[in-house]
Amino acid sequence: MGHPRKALRTTTVGAVSATLIAGSALGLAPTAQAADAVRFVDIAGDGGTVLKANVVTPSGSDGTQRYPLLVLPTSWGLPQVQYLAQAQKLANSGYIVVSYNVRGFWQSGGEIDVAGPADTADASKVIDWALANTPADDRHIGMAGVSYGAGISLLAAAHDKRVKAVAALSGWADLIASIYSGRTQHVQANALLDGASLVTGRQSAELRQIFDNFYASNLSKEQDMINWGKKRSAITYVDQLNKNGAAVMMANAWGDTIFAPNQYADFYEKLTGPKRLELRPGDHATAELTGLFGLPNDVWTDTGRWFDHYLKGEDNGIDREEPVQLKSRSTGGYEGYPDWKSVGATQKKIALPGTTTIHTNVDSGADGGIIFLSSILDQIAQAPPVASIPLLPRRWAAVWQSEKYASVQQVRGTAKLHTTVTPTKESGTLVAYLYDVGPLGLGKLVSNAPYTFHGQTPGKPIDVGLELFSTAYDVPAGHRLALVVDTVDPLYIEHNPSGAQLTFSSPADDPSYVSIPLREQ
Repeated sequence: MGHPRKALRTTTVGAVSATLIAGSALGLAPTAQAADAVRFVDIAGDGGTVLKANVVTPSGSDGTQRYPLLVLPTSWGLPQVQYLAQAQKLANSGYIVVSYNVRGFWQSGGEIDVAGPADTADASKVIDWALANTPADDRHIGMAGVSYGAGISLLAAAHDKRVKAVAALSGWADLIASIYSGRTQHVQANALLDGASLVTGRQSAELRQIFDNFYASNLSKEQDMINWGKKRSAITYVDQLNKNGAAVMMANAWGDTIFAPNQYADFYEKLTGPKRLELRPGDHATAELTGLFGLPNDVWTDTGRWFDHYLKGEDNGIDREEPVQLKSRSTGGYEGYPDWKSVGATQKKIALPGTTTIHTNVDSGADGGIIFLSSILDQIAQAPPVASIPLLPRRWAAVWQSEKYASVQQVRGTAKLHTTVTPTKESGTLVAYLYDVGPLGLGKLVSNAPYTFHGQTPGKPIDVGLELFSTAYDVPAGHRLALVVDTVDPLYIEHNPSGAQLTFSSPADDPSYVSIPLREQ
């Protein structure tokens, strides 16, 4: 089961981090408030809940001309001034922009609904208000947001067919696949969200119970948590979204420690309308951050181009570009692909032979890093978490390595682990890591993912299929790839009973391997 004290410590760190993030956002206010044509208003949301909002209109607007409307819900824990720098730019290019503080945060009323029915209804109420109180064109409506605002925007587009275009930046389409992937609690990510909402918002009793059950690993409430998450996931309503026909752009970072890129890629494949997927180095919302200060930013530039084409009808060519745009963590340029399955067109398997037993409950030294810090270092300095592969203690870590590669290996997409595990206890957690190993044995983290099982028969083999978090990374010539598996990582809650062991094997009729997706040469 979980470790409540670890969760509480991490929650405290999350609260402090959230305060710093909120403070940075507040630093945007003086510049943004000095802009012309900015109004701060109260909007009645669902059930009459007051939503604090601001409206930016094109310069010289006199009410005789209609403009496309953009609605921007704020991120989790951030105030209503979050988007003012971008809102001014968008207004200058001919949009009515309404940004509002989502319910339960800062000065807006109500309690946090976590993109539930009330939040979805609020988005429609904001659109109603804008159509009644601004020169907005009811035929050309878009929504955009970062993180929480991205999730709400996708859900709103599924429930309100007036929304014709969406830009969902660093968001989620599947909440459970984001914070509970591999049936494992992503404790640092959840503690950050928990702490931020305690500092800047008002948690509902339902949300508090969700967090408490999550930290306590309350399996009797697991299905309730999953159902709660599905109700708040755009992937649940993908058929409805496709029917409505909104043009959907999504952007995320390879190292997003809150909403991993896999769930966006899976959702992207299910969309049938106009769509675009952009993935870059960084962590949660770091790729969009400079744009919030009004600085040049690729994500926000493409967001503007997306709306210009699908709301204003401009022939700017974005619809003719390859719809999947990736930037490798190792190189500076963009790569275009016709679809997600073309990203890792070649699959190369690394065999995981033999039988290896590891003991649990001890961190081997192979870790996924620290939320935000590790991926930001990778984004800025190409310095991901590292581990000395030869020095990893084999009592607590299983290690397999490829041969040395004669040429650069361009890893693109989702690596997949297939193996057989025999546990000594009915529950357990393993964490798989893929490392780029240099000549001196120093491994740089390429990807990782956790996997948890419950209710198994001790001594009986189980099949494990695990997708590692999607990435784009170039392994230099002369290096190897290594797969490392251990049982403890500070990013996750582990479920290994004291004294448990895990044995990995590779049966002749079902050999174990890790499949590496490579860019087609």
